[in-house]
Amino acid sequence: MQRKFITNLALLLFLNLLIKPFWILGIDREVQNVVGAQSFGLYYALFNFSFLLNALLDIGITNFNNKNIAQNTHLLTKHFSNIVGLKFILALFYAIVTLVFAVVVGYKGEEIKMLLLLVFNQFLISFVLYLRSNISGLHLFKTDSLISVLDRLIMIAISVVLLWGNIFESEYKIEWFIYTQTAGYAITAIIAFLVVFNKAGVFKLTWSKPFFISILKQSYPFALLILLMMIYTKSDTIIMERILPSGAEQTGIFAQAYRLLDSANMIGFLFAGLLLPLFARMIKLNERINELVNLSLSLILALAVISATGSFFFRFEIMDLLYHEYIYESSQVFGVLMFSFIAMSFTYIFGTLLTANGNLKQLNWLAAIGVVVNIALNFYLIPRFLSLGAAISGLITNSLIALIQVVLTALIFKFEINFKLIAKIVFFSIGVVALAFFSKILPFGWITNFLIMVLTSVLWAFITGVLNIKSMYHIIKYG
Repeated sequence: MQRKFITNLALLLFLNLLIKPFWILGIDREVQNVVGAQSFGLYYALFNFSFLLNALLDIGITNFNNKNIAQNTHLLTKHFSNIVGLKFILALFYAIVTLVFAVVVGYKGEEIKMLLLLVFNQFLISFVLYLRSNISGLHLFKTDSLISVLDRLIMIAISVVLLWGNIFESEYKIEWFIYTQTAGYAITAIIAFLVVFNKAGVFKLTWSKPFFISILKQSYPFALLILLMMIYTKSDTIIMERILPSGAEQTGIFAQAYRLLDSANMIGFLFAGLLLPLFARMIKLNERINELVNLSLSLILALAVISATGSFFFRFEIMDLLYHEYIYESSQVFGVLMFSFIAMSFTYIFGTLLTANGNLKQLNWLAAIGVVVNIALNFYLIPRFLSLGAAISGLITNSLIALIQVVLTALIFKFEINFKLIAKIVFFSIGVVALAFFSKILPFGWITNFLIMVLTSVLWAFITGVLNIKSMYHIIKYG
């Protein structure tokens, strides 16, 4: 399993690092620069609003299905047609609830029109993720890797033409950005559907009430978990946009800073998506998971510590390179936000392990605590520190969640405290901070200094043993 994890993670990272950073830092960033912070800020708040009730689209089906198909591959043929029918019903329910909630909150006119498009896009995203849960559940990781970047590849092709092709006389509008996403998700959904249909061998859209009830009973804990997580990770921009006089502007500043954290989280999602079916099957077969947990944790923490520390020390230079306005404001937010990636990294490993083990009750209680803490902090900090307050709130919430998840995992799986690994990570982290400090004062351009910091930090990871070439080579060669 460790060999499968390493080889498929390498492919996933290669494809996603090839495509998605260009989308986020090239296209997404350029769109904000073209349309302005206020226009993009409104879009970003509505995008997060459409995400808020995203759990209603899925009711936990995707995570449940991934775990279920990984452990019982023969159920694909039986479940495929029924679950697709259920997804359409849930899509209608989600759209109605989201639009009603939007009206209650105070959105109207053009805001509702934009939200309608984003709601449809959320359905397409959810449908693609469900289809991919079948593909990864069957351990077809190479196929899943290709589909994971297909939507962005299509969007990049369209966006390049719209942004730089000069084929329209009118200025680029934020709505074009949304239409581009619709096209990318729709084409990807069709291709992913054909892949799953080929493996299932049969598809007939089915409306089976007993089956729907059975699936919902099994998957609703997943849905509640996703809903609670969405609230404590996405409510900050909605609160900011609604309660501040300059809400759209502050949300735009936050979006500028969040973009690189979003890029980092992309890698975290890849870890979690790959680990869930692996953990699920290993738990079913009563295989030891300690080695895979330690390996995945070392890999993602090495990345998180280097990226968070480097981002903090070079926060102004990075924001100045990427954007045209609000450089200082967004750099302050960015410096705090990136440390959330370290906390989130623990969640991508331990939260995924708890999910694979079926500890949904504990995870839901933990997520509920996260919601209360995050919303309370947002209402206290945002009026005082604006977008920086939202970043601080997120860091505190994610750190608390990560700490409790680690303790829960240790208790449930009876893990012994690995003092050697902890010492390595702490020693490594101190060294990375020192390397960042000294690289900052080198007499070169900041990009050269930043690259020196990253490269020496990677070397330091191998020196301290956080990363081990020999063990990775042994795993790849012998499994």
